[in-house]
Amino acid sequence: MTALPRTAARTDRERTMRAAWMIGLGLLLLILPRLIYPVLALDILAWGLFAVAFDLLFGFSGLLSFGHAAFWGGSAYVTAYLLSNGQSVPVAMLGGTLSALALAVPIAYLSVRSAGIYFSMITLAFAQMVYFVALQWTDVTGGENGLQGFERPSLFGLDFSDSVTRYYFCLAVFALGFYIAYRTVRSPFGQAQQAVRDNEQRAQSIGYNPVRFKFTAFLISAGLAGLAGSMYTFGHGVVSLDVTKWTTSGEVVMMTLLGGTTTLFGPAVGAGLVLLLRDRLTTSDLPVGIVTGIVFVAVVLFFRAGVVGTVQGWLRRR
Repeated sequence: MTALPRTAARTDRERTMRAAWMIGLGLLLLILPRLIYPVLALDILAWGLFAVAFDLLFGFSGLLSFGHAAFWGGSAYVTAYLLSNGQSVPVAMLGGTLSALALAVPIAYLSVRSAGIYFSMITLAFAQMVYFVALQWTDVTGGENGLQGFERPSLFGLDFSDSVTRYYFCLAVFALGFYIAYRTVRSPFGQAQQAVRDNEQRAQSIGYNPVRFKFTAFLISAGLAGLAGSMYTFGHGVVSLDVTKWTTSGEVVMMTLLGGTTTLFGPAVGAGLVLLLRDRLTTSDLPVGIVTGIVFVAVVLFFRAGVVGTVQGWLRRR
């Protein structure tokens, strides 16, 4: 008889905790360009949404992709190309997002039927193909020089030449992307998605189609990664080959693990920590890669659930 009240109380506490994380994260993002450089703040938004998109596939579906740079970078190039041809910012960002979705369809179709390291290697192979296309298709991508110098037309009186204005515009886009991810995880689809992750055979025995759920989750993740890539291009006004390199896929994996998988807030926090640490290290004599690697190893060894996951677990025990 006492199990139900305890369960209800625990559910209420978890809801309160999620609400507190949302409010805290929202308030921090509102004042972030007053605390750090607006361009760095916008990078945190873009990488944060990228990490959230990756976590939808890795944390909630159990699929480790080493090729998400294909969607981030592909969308970045399409957004830059549309802007350089006089399209408005919303049209360019929408075009970049849709291009990421279109690119994800064949990749998802061929990869979700595999599992484990085979899935990871297939996604990595496709990402490398996108990288070489960006390198060789110089008429569209600019090759090694990338695309730069394109205009970001004003919208409804918003002057996008101002970095703070660009930040708050991207904050609205980030909120939309985060809401889509949140609703996906909390929907019946998201619950079934996690059931497939935990026990694929059992989920299939009760009527779920694991391949269909993985395919859909892959598309949602790729679309949000594409939206993040378009934000990154819009914020910087330039796009280079770095956005399609395999190291970009590795960085988003590190950010997600650092913040905490299956928390939604964790990947965004992890992205912020990595970018802030990198920014601080660039003004010192310490090697960025080595220090970042040491921090990542320490978190993996001593904070298995990531920063946010560890804090949530501690609060839950309290």
